[in-house]
Amino acid sequence: MNRKSTLHTILSPGLLDLYEVKDSIVVIIDVFRATSTIATALYNGATKIIPVAQVEDCIAIGKKLNAITAGERDGKIIEGLQHGNSPAEYSASFIKGKTLVLTTTNGTKLLHMALESGASEVVTGSFPNLSAVCDHLLAMNKNVILGCSAWKNRFNLEDTLFAGAVINRIKENFIMHCDSSLMAEDMYNMHKQDMYSFIRKTTHWHRLASYGLESDLEYCVTPDVANVLPQYKDGALIVE
Repeated sequence: MNRKSTLHTILSPGLLDLYEVKDSIVVIIDVFRATSTIATALYNGATKIIPVAQVEDCIAIGKKLNAITAGERDGKIIEGLQHGNSPAEYSASFIKGKTLVLTTTNGTKLLHMALESGASEVVTGSFPNLSAVCDHLLAMNKNVILGCSAWKNRFNLEDTLFAGAVINRIKENFIMHCDSSLMAEDMYNMHKQDMYSFIRKTTHWHRLASYGLESDLEYCVTPDVANVLPQYKDGALIVE
């Protein structure tokens, strides 16, 4: 019988150094909207997605690879880039067979921190690919870190809700002595029947809804609408 692996939830990148990341699978969670958009673009046939933190890098890599460049700050497309962070922009008719260079702040930062801390694998997760993430974590039998990208190192509700959704499905297969994980699952169980109304209370909802992105945010908490597993390999997120 295999030994049970451990599962921990990190509520903010600012807490990462308090956990043993080495040899763990780290799930990068950035529900509104980076990891939802990543899953959607790959589900719709993108060849790969290159996540970068800096706008200058996004532009330079985009030119070098003749790739699509995308990124937003404060809900608006960044000057010099072609597209935004909306999952709705990346239909199969647009993205299939193309490379996307995506600049994000919170999620990209956590991804690189996880790699520098010795993670054995980095994948990205959001409600649109909930089942793919859970199936992979169950199959791998490795220690798991659910990493919430948060917002400027501050706790946010939507990333924690997704961590809770994962825990709700897979907890029986893991040792979980982790209060943040218990809290995440409790929060998810309390609100899973009314997610669309609950997310309207979040700070990100108020921030992004003012730009007319309500349908984006509802999509981002809809399970399995882009059910693939983005894995970070050789500098890009791909689906194998």
